[in-house]
Amino acid sequence: MRLAVVIGNHPDDRWKLASQLGVTDLVCGLPYGEASAPWEYAPMKKLKQRVDKAGFKLSVIESSPPMDKIRLGLAGRDEEIEYFCTMLRSMGKVGIPIVCYNFMAVLNWLRTAVDVPGRGGALVTAYDHRVMERKGLTEAGIVPEKRLWANFEYFIRSVAPVAEKAKVLLALHPDDPPLSPIRGLGRIFRNIEGFQRAMDMVKSENNGITFCQGNFAAMYGVDIPQAIRHFGKQGRIHFVHFRDVRGKARKFVETFHDNGPTDMFEAMKTYKEIGFKGPMRPDHVPTMQGDANDSPGYTMRGRLYAIGYMRGLIEAIEKMSAPARKRRK
Repeated sequence: MRLAVVIGNHPDDRWKLASQLGVTDLVCGLPYGEASAPWEYAPMKKLKQRVDKAGFKLSVIESSPPMDKIRLGLAGRDEEIEYFCTMLRSMGKVGIPIVCYNFMAVLNWLRTAVDVPGRGGALVTAYDHRVMERKGLTEAGIVPEKRLWANFEYFIRSVAPVAEKAKVLLALHPDDPPLSPIRGLGRIFRNIEGFQRAMDMVKSENNGITFCQGNFAAMYGVDIPQAIRHFGKQGRIHFVHFRDVRGKARKFVETFHDNGPTDMFEAMKTYKEIGFKGPMRPDHVPTMQGDANDSPGYTMRGRLYAIGYMRGLIEAIEKMSAPARKRRK
């Protein structure tokens, strides 16, 4: 397992801190602002060169070209699919192995509060569906799940062969929160069954998931180690977001990594059990004393704590498994 972090596309103090912590992999967004089409080869190559120069491995692009016409099945979706395919080809050429994308139409990840006091007064994000329901429909109106499934199938069957040829892994992120509908918008990647349906649509090792642990923990009836085994045995977990929440999809709060209901040691042990060797990053950390809350979930002190906690879990599990290896010898 390789510790990763998402901290922006240009070297700064956070990159130095990540290096000092022993983080090996960076997760970056597409270089928007640097090129009109940041999914093309030239801007992607420049991004990769910056990361290489800093001594990291650029493992994941965690963003995508425009996709709402794809998700909604609107005129122009084929052009957006070609943008996505261009991104995959560019990633393949420069050697970026994973793309984390989502299929949340119109609205991305949602919270109804970003300043709820957590342990010791640290600020955490929260979701309450009763608050969200008051907002009414979006400009897209009612978008049924059936329509989203048809659009996803059209998309994944178009891009999976390109991903295979480019040797890039597709890592589908869950809906956040894993709840449907939200403001009239269906959400189809909100349970184990939905993800399995997506995996079965294209039986390719390149067609996989981002196992966002907090999202799976918020799903009703999901046991985290069982879910890791379920998808891990199929070889479909390409990328991990390591986090936890207290509550379920309709109402939850984020937690410190060591302060939620999920057995994080058991989860980490299960990743090792399935042989996961990909990048894993902390996600949605509390805002701690001394950090501004202008990027809720992505402040640096919280991530420093999370990386240390994750490293401790990994080291403990590695030491537990070492005697068993010696006995087999």
